[in-house]
Amino acid sequence: MRYLALAVSALLALPSPALAWGKTGHRVVGAIAEPLLTPDARAGVRGILGVETMAEASNWPDFMRADPAPYWQHDSTPWHYVTVPKGKTYAEVTPPPEGDAVTALRRFSAVVRDTGKPLAERQAALRFIIHIVGDLHQPLHAGNGTDKGGNEVSVTFFGRPTNLHSVWDSALIDDEQLSYTELSAWLGARITPADRRAWASIDPNVWIAEDTALRDQIYPTDPALSYGYIYQMKARLEQRLEMGGVRLADYLNALFKPAGKRR
Repeated sequence: MRYLALAVSALLALPSPALAWGKTGHRVVGAIAEPLLTPDARAGVRGILGVETMAEASNWPDFMRADPAPYWQHDSTPWHYVTVPKGKTYAEVTPPPEGDAVTALRRFSAVVRDTGKPLAERQAALRFIIHIVGDLHQPLHAGNGTDKGGNEVSVTFFGRPTNLHSVWDSALIDDEQLSYTELSAWLGARITPADRRAWASIDPNVWIAEDTALRDQIYPTDPALSYGYIYQMKARLEQRLEMGGVRLADYLNALFKPAGKRR
């Protein structure tokens, strides 16, 4: 029995597979975005998702990665991130043959716009869009190509073995001990009209350039992370969540804008 307990403890200490923002982070992005939708976008989202909120939809692509089907175990895996080596821009990088977050976002946007597609297909596409926009505001989802987006950078967080990617996905957010509704309400209340104007962009190239600039600043010199690292990174992490929510709303507002209103 003692050996079983030790084995379980060892497994719990291993870094968990990084997905994207953790569940709380993705829900925060969706919850910030939803009240910022235009009437056209709100109607479009509701027409596809029904009573499902954007916060609820935001984690579906990660949840489905437990499905054993090849689509979820292989095909969709690269659609959660991009790879941009240090000193490069995304525009200078050729997407891999299997695609990445940007190519997937473009493809799923076309599906959502195509009203001739089956509802289930459009639902899946919209859930992916909500998720991917969130992913593209997590700086380590614009990986440098050397360490799997920080997954191979071993650190401890208050003494618990983990990796840098997992710290940014969830540990920093979970340290606040807030529900997603509490955190999204706090962060959403801080977003000013000036912020919305300054952050207005539906171009993934802009989001990724911000990611790579921040990414190169968040690698710690000391792998033992605790209060000091939280102090240094909290404002930056919270701003990425805020910006993700604003950009998600902007992206969906553009996506659902009636053809006659598009410039």
